Parts: sequence; structure tokens; C-alpha cells
Amino acid sequence: MTPPTRTPPDLSGPPGPSGPPVLVLVAHGSRDPRARGTVEALGERVRRLRPGLPVRLGHIELNPPLLPDALARLAAAGTAEAVLVPLLIGPGHHVKHDIPATAASAPLRARAAAPLGPHPLLVDTLCARLAEAGWRTPPDAAARRASAVVLAAAGSRDPDSAAVTRRTARLLAERVGVPVVPAYASAAAPTVEAAVAALAARGRHRVAVASCFAAPGRFAVACARAAPWIAAAPLGDHPALARLVLHRYDQALGQALGRALGADRTVTARTRTPAAAA
Repeated sequence: MTPPTRTPPDLSGPPGPSGPPVLVLVAHGSRDPRARGTVEALGERVRRLRPGLPVRLGHIELNPPLLPDALARLAAAGTAEAVLVPLLIGPGHHVKHDIPATAASAPLRARAAAPLGPHPLLVDTLCARLAEAGWRTPPDAAARRASAVVLAAAGSRDPDSAAVTRRTARLLAERVGVPVVPAYASAAAPTVEAAVAALAARGRHRVAVASCFAAPGRFAVACARAAPWIAAAPLGDHPALARLVLHRYDQALGQALGRALGADRTVTARTRTPAAAA
């Protein structure tokens, strides 16, 4: 029997010109069939946290709708403004170049929010996924000396992106009580395999892999396979991640308001008469 065609969920209220700016989740895209459903579930959770906020989805590559198409559809429906929230950890090429370029050329007013990391809510999500996989903080000093976590991320040649991953690893280490080593699926070193080997050489054989990926995909699967013990699931639709998405949305709107108020004050100062300034 042929399964029924899956209809993507409506993630929003009406994206008309009078409502709040539309929140567009910007996912990377993947050939993994689980990826789209995962980010759609995250969008549903975001909507439930803030009823009435229109939420849409756009992909950088591989999956429809691609981000330019998603923005074009919003503009055609009368949407005036959108905030693009990247489901990416650090400020790599997609965050610094691809997403801002798409926002600049969009047929509506669009602004890009900051990436997910670093932030305590991201660490909350990582800790929860590790716990689901079976991680428990080692109970004594001997167990801690034998334990570690590898934080697996996509990787980027951009040093700012690597700095965000390292900062996230430090925040996670404070929570799990053992060293956390950042490692990468591509474009940066060390790989997960190399990080695991280096930890084993120092006597740390109880090593878990934390997944700094928003959804299942080729990189997430490859990093999980390199785990010598347990591997956490991707970030997915965890409630803390949904709250982080809303935080980045609000942050982007607040920064835009601050810039507008600053511009207004500058114009006012320039137009004040000498008598008024006295």
C-alpha cells in the first residue's frame, strides 16, 4: 500500500504585514530523510512557545524550500519583514556571507540573527542529549580521570567559528565535570577520530560524543560512528533549543530597534538649532 503523501505542517499564524516579523528558521539542509522533519518539529515547538508568531522554514541547500524561495513566498503573501535565525552553531561562511546576502537581496525587509552558539541554552540542550544517551557525571576522581566528552561540530575555516565551538566546549565542561574537546567533521582539526585517539592516549577511554548539529545528517552520523562509547543525538527539537531560537529572534529585533533609535537621536542632534543647544 502506498503511504499517504506527507503534508508539511503549518508552522505559523498568518504572515501578514500587520503582525510581528516572521521568524524563518534557516536550516543547512541534508539528504538524510530525517532532517526536514526534525527542523519542522523544532518550528512547531517554537510556535507553541509563542502562539501567534509566524514561523517558516528555509534551507541553505539540498532541501526545499530554499531560503530565497521561502522569502519570495512570504513577500508574495504580503509579509513585510522577516528575521532569519540560523540553525548553525558559529559564524562560519554561511552565517557571515550566504545568509546576509540572501537577506539583502530578498523582496522584503529581512535581517539575520546571530547563530546559536555560544549560549547557556545551547549547553542545556547538549547536556540533555548526552543524558538521554546514557551520560552520567563520573562519581569519583578515578572515574573522572578516565572520562571525557568530544564536542562534534561541522567545522569551518573561519577562526571565529572555531572560537565559538571552543567556548561552547568550555561551557559544557563546566556542566559535565570532565574535559570537553572540540572536534570537527570537516574543514578543521582535530577530527572526532583524532580527538578520541588523543584522549585514549592520556588514559581517557570513557569518551562520549556530543552532537553540535541541529538535525540528523551526513556529518552527524559520521561523528556518532566515531564514538568509542556513547553518542548523543543531534540538538533537534529540544525545548531549550526552541527557547534559544526565540532569544536570537528577539535579540535581532532589539538590535534593529536600538540602531533605529540611535539613528533618530543622531538626526535630532544634527537638526537642533544653536539656540536650542545652548
